[in-house]
Amino acid sequence: MDAMFALTVGVLVAAAAWLLLARDLLRGLLGFVLLGTGANLTIFAAGRTGTMVPPLVPPGAEALAADAANALPQALVLTAIVIGFGLAAFALVLVMRAHAAFGTVSAEEMDEAERPDDAAAPAPAPAAAVAGRKEAA
Repeated sequence: MDAMFALTVGVLVAAAAWLLLARDLLRGLLGFVLLGTGANLTIFAAGRTGTMVPPLVPPGAEALAADAANALPQALVLTAIVIGFGLAAFALVLVMRAHAAFGTVSAEEMDEAERPDDAAAPAPAPAAAVAGRKEAA
């Protein structure tokens, strides 16, 4: 069972790395989701998978049984799933806005911020004009 988890985590992380290296925003988002899923499986597998006693303290006892399941990794994975879903939804909205603004989701074609368009930039005001405005005020 542990070998199956290790193989699944390896495949998920490899696919996530391949998708994150793509120059496409949607593929990068899918890679991010796969990477989160691989991390969640790693945490879940670290919490001893298999048939175990529920993590409940029996009446009259002071501690859990030795073969009790560890509830902390399960709680961490549940929290990570919720946070990951919210982050993925926010990133999807950002990808949709980028597509609406630029007409593409390819990072290669989104070079609006990198263009050396000096004509569009406002010219700095001369120092004498700025000093004259301060005296008039």
